[in-house]
This record gives sequence, structure tokens and C-alpha cells, in this order.
Amino acid sequence: MTATAPDIAIRLRRAAFNRALADADLPAIGPLLAPDAILVTGTDSAVIAGRKAQLMAWKREFAAPARTVYIRMPEAITASPVEPIALEQGRWEGVPAGGGDRLASGIYSAKWRDMGADWVIEAEIYLTLA
Repeated sequence: MTATAPDIAIRLRRAAFNRALADADLPAIGPLLAPDAILVTGTDSAVIAGRKAQLMAWKREFAAPARTVYIRMPEAITASPVEPIALEQGRWEGVPAGGGDRLASGIYSAKWRDMGADWVIEAEIYLTLA
């Protein structure tokens, strides 16, 4: 199976997001999110609407004394043949920042949009399974 340009671009952007989370690099997250990006959390289905709100949430998470690092692992990326959008599906897990056993895990879907220069996340929804 040959990877498509959107597949590779989105996987690279997801890897950048994972790196930013691991490094607590808030400035690196902003460019990965659409201005009106929506995130639905995995356990309580809290909705975090907008880039600014998500950056504030990540800032709080990065400041936590027992910080959790969330890792997304894409399994499939499907690009639309008629619109500049794609759907990423995969698994996620949360591990202690200093290392250790997995604290939580599940599956997710993310909708991406090609904004010309880069793909950005428009929406993410998470399901906690463990």
C-alpha cells in the first residue's frame, strides 16, 4: 500500500503534536489547531472549543505536578476525494511524564483540514477504554 500525500502530512503533524505534548511545548501546539478546533474528552465528554481554550487547557496540564503525557497513534487516515479534509483514526494512551505504567488509553478520531500550507486539526473525539 502506497501512502498518499495527505496521509504522510497528517502523520508528520501528529508526530509534531505528540512531541509538543511530551516536551510541554505550548507554542508548538497552536499552529496544529484550527482557530475553532473542538476537542471532546474521553472520560467525561467535556468539550473544549477553540484553539485558545485548548491552549489554556494544555497550559494547565503542563503545570500539573504529576503531569500525564498523551500519545496518539494513528492507525488509518482517510482523505476526502472531494474536499480538503481527512479523518485520522487511532489509539491513544496517557503515561506519567517521568515514565511508568500507562494510566489510561482508548481510541480517537480526528478531523483535519488542509489550509493550503499545512493540515490543522478541526475536531477530535476520544473514547476512554482503560
